[in-house]
Amino acid sequence: MLISSNSVTQVAERIEKCREVFCSGLFLSARWMVVSQLDHQGFQMIVLPDRDSAEYCASDLYSLINGDNVFFLPDSGRNLERSNYKSSLSVQRTSAVGKILEYKAGESLYIITYPSALSEGIPSGKNIKEQLLRLSVGDEVPYDTIINTLFENGFERVDFVGEPGQFAVRGALIDIFSYSFNNPFRVSFFGDEIESINVFDCNTQLSKEKVEYVEIYPDICKESDEVEECSVMQMLPKDALIWLDSSDMYKDKEFFSELKEFRNIYMEVPLSRQDEETIKFNIVPQPVFNKNFELLTEDIRTHIEKGYRVRIYGEKKSQLERLQSILSQNGGLMPEFVVECNIHNGFIDNENKVCCYSDHEIFDRFHRVSIRRTVEKSEQLTINDLTSFAIGDYIVHIDYGVGIFGGLVRMKDDRGRMHEVVKLTYKDNDVVFVSVHALHKISRYKGKDSEPPKIHKLGSKAWQNLKTSTKSKVKDIAKDLIQLYAKRKAARGFAFSADTYLQQELESSFMYEDTPDQEKAVIAVKRDMEDTCPMDRLVCGDVGFGKTEVAIRAAFKAVSDSKQVVVLVPTTILALQHYETFKNRLKDFPCNIDYVSRLRTAKEVSEIQKRLKSGRLDIVIGTHKLIGNGFEFKDLGLLIIDEEQKFGVSAKEKLRQLKASVDTLTLTATPIPRTLQFSLLGARDLSIINTPPPNRIPVQTEIMLSDNDEIKKIITYELNRGGQIFFVHNRVEELPAIEDILHRMIPDMKICVAHGQMEAKQLENKILDFMAGDYDMLLCTTIIENGLDVPNANTIIINQAQNIGLSDLHQLRGRVGRSNKRAFCYLIVPPLVSITDDARRRLKAIEAFSDLGSGFNIAMQDLDIRGAGNLLGAEQSGFITDMGFETYQKILSEAMEELGVETGIITKSSSESFVSDCTIETDQLALIPDSYIDLTAEKIRIYKELDSLTSEKELKQMSERLADRFGPIPEELSRLFDIVRIRQLGQKLGFEKIIIKNNVIIAFFISNPLSQYYKSTIFSRVLENMSKHPSLFELKQNDNKLRIFVRNIETLSKAYETLKKL
Repeated sequence: MLISSNSVTQVAERIEKCREVFCSGLFLSARWMVVSQLDHQGFQMIVLPDRDSAEYCASDLYSLINGDNVFFLPDSGRNLERSNYKSSLSVQRTSAVGKILEYKAGESLYIITYPSALSEGIPSGKNIKEQLLRLSVGDEVPYDTIINTLFENGFERVDFVGEPGQFAVRGALIDIFSYSFNNPFRVSFFGDEIESINVFDCNTQLSKEKVEYVEIYPDICKESDEVEECSVMQMLPKDALIWLDSSDMYKDKEFFSELKEFRNIYMEVPLSRQDEETIKFNIVPQPVFNKNFELLTEDIRTHIEKGYRVRIYGEKKSQLERLQSILSQNGGLMPEFVVECNIHNGFIDNENKVCCYSDHEIFDRFHRVSIRRTVEKSEQLTINDLTSFAIGDYIVHIDYGVGIFGGLVRMKDDRGRMHEVVKLTYKDNDVVFVSVHALHKISRYKGKDSEPPKIHKLGSKAWQNLKTSTKSKVKDIAKDLIQLYAKRKAARGFAFSADTYLQQELESSFMYEDTPDQEKAVIAVKRDMEDTCPMDRLVCGDVGFGKTEVAIRAAFKAVSDSKQVVVLVPTTILALQHYETFKNRLKDFPCNIDYVSRLRTAKEVSEIQKRLKSGRLDIVIGTHKLIGNGFEFKDLGLLIIDEEQKFGVSAKEKLRQLKASVDTLTLTATPIPRTLQFSLLGARDLSIINTPPPNRIPVQTEIMLSDNDEIKKIITYELNRGGQIFFVHNRVEELPAIEDILHRMIPDMKICVAHGQMEAKQLENKILDFMAGDYDMLLCTTIIENGLDVPNANTIIINQAQNIGLSDLHQLRGRVGRSNKRAFCYLIVPPLVSITDDARRRLKAIEAFSDLGSGFNIAMQDLDIRGAGNLLGAEQSGFITDMGFETYQKILSEAMEELGVETGIITKSSSESFVSDCTIETDQLALIPDSYIDLTAEKIRIYKELDSLTSEKELKQMSERLADRFGPIPEELSRLFDIVRIRQLGQKLGFEKIIIKNNVIIAFFISNPLSQYYKSTIFSRVLENMSKHPSLFELKQNDNKLRIFVRNIETLSKAYETLKKL
């Protein structure tokens, strides 16, 4: 599709004759459509005033022309500490520079950049080419030569590569992360010959595609005195075409004078050249619809009737389908929809009569762009780092209790063969050696951060008793919950009617796109409301996952049926926040909303009470005052409770009475541990929202050194875009000094100080003033982590971040990035060399998990503990502290299974298994040899993972993964796979223990002679299959134990094949 075809032809003709061409009236995304239409085969560079506009330009061009020819050239981010964001910058910069160096005349290439990127020098082309390492399949290169070259080029040797500039050596494999590509390469050798080269994924460490050759670029972004630098301009080909946008903003910069050597197209006329002859474009911006779809329908109809082509661009098909259904409901003419191609700014071109609208502007959403060659965050490596076992860590063994991890050791068996075992130390230096086939029994101790656990004594009853009492308590609580739930199911409530037209309009005006989980939750809530028995649903999800939106939709559904809604919140500030949110979302709908809290005067409260009683008020939001005396409702239909666990006991009692006949929706941000989700299905309706909204931008997290100029830059950037800032410093006594420093830095900034030692009223007023926008900066301690929502505050600076725990950092960061603006989180730390390993790990994790909800797994660990406590009562968290979280979860699921069997509500899976575990003893060498993997942490991870696999398919995938990452699987390791297979089979057949030694198998049946197993079909099938092979299997019974003997078994794979016959 063409726009402004005459004007574009004029530009093409004029650029052939003149060195400079001036355009006027060319702006918005129309600029990039013109660039793509001007079929100029050759080198083009587009210079924009800042990084944001350059990113949007690159994003538009990816979809308008062949995206492989578009390269984004950013600055190198020199004053950032090492981070993912910095890695992306250096890869994008290096690949663009590499592309300029390789450029051959007649090729099509687009470089998009901005002033600060052009002002930075780079090593000369000659220098870069000298350091370039080129490897091709079939080359003969001595292994050591490559390693030495990498060291010389400043690469760092690591165990597993995760960012550019690293390499790892394992056996005949070398993994290299070049600075010019956003995925690392795996080069595998046969002797000195390169056998294959694969691109692989940092997160999974698995190969993605084969390539024939690879070019390893050095780091061209690092400053060095030895290398002579030149400017980017000196590398450009002579016939380059330069597009300049807003050139007045950077005409004084050094590089600008160098641009004069090339042909220039000015997208708008510079102030100093107003009398030049221009090519005029007739472009106007897309009208602002403010989510008013009637206006949009009308606009489309008018334009189509005037003979315009109307096209709506959007990334997602679902989004455009939604728009299509709204337009057809409004009875409008249908425009053309362009899927998977988005433009940043919609426009109307009056010359060719074309309207190009963008869906994110129609829905008033943030447009999230993804720039190519961005380095993926290595979340998996970070998780491995956090969960890896280090010597001295606390470990829980399900049979022996809490001990200390002593590493992997080798032991000889009675026949002098070596086996690998894990050493655990208990009280009084007692030692337990755990076979690598039983690693599923140990887990890392995770309790509250601060205090270390009590170490158990071997052979004492303490651990057994702890397990038993935990189980019985859990059962009691769960029984109560289940009975309560059954009572509710029998009660009768009001059945709401189906969705109205207004409901659909409210839902489509939501600023973000619904996530699948959110959609499920909304459907479930509506289904419960339309049912006759009262709803009692719990919606859990991380901060900012759209729980409130679910509540707003439910509330509006109730109001559509002329019922009243109460929203209960734990704090005054939250009441105000929810009031603002509800008011904004429902402002175009017939619905009255008000709120009650201690900030309202007595007169206002009594007025609200009257309106509630007479039915003139539809939705009321407030603290527990609302369920006190004096509040009567004309017709209450829905009760919404936010963060129920924060209410006191008496308030909860009142709630329970209210709940009996009214539909109730409870929201919580405390995640509920997975094992509880399944087990509580019998006790509560749960909706869990695990996915973040797609166009919610992750908070850009950067680790930086304390540098006043840099901090000043950050603050002025935020203030210039009209935002507010949080500055967190966790020492109350040092706050005045920090305030003084900040004041001297930026004298006219208004700072308000808040900390937990203030009086509640004073603190509340300060925070409310900050929310109202009276201050530019809130300087505070970590008290703000609890639920404060200031959409206008989009930068948080955390001082001395190395002293703050992981989940606190995650919660603090959740305070920004809650609107559709890009948000920043800066962690100020002393030089990374000087802080503890633990703190370094934490900072690395928080930076790797900047996507919303991805930190769910990690930062929520202690919240998980709180979550379990909230659901099951306070004394449970005591048990968790004693036994660590993972072990608690194991015991909990056992208790729930037993309870299910006792009460007849079966939670057990249908394929019954009579033994919970089958132990294997063997004299054959089955382990991971040091020559294959020599990292203890990685070995244990693989042993544990192998141990937890349950199906043949998983085992197959795992062996493929290992072969891909470490090379062909050695004999000892393949025996380990056989052992896992035998253990699973033994469990299915009902064996408690299998011994494979001296070429004999002895398989022990369940030792309890009264077990149901002996009446089961499994047992009778085993006996039947044995009778088919009388020469092979031999059944023996002595001292009341039943066992099977099989002789002449030389290998483990033969043992597995033999047992399969049973």
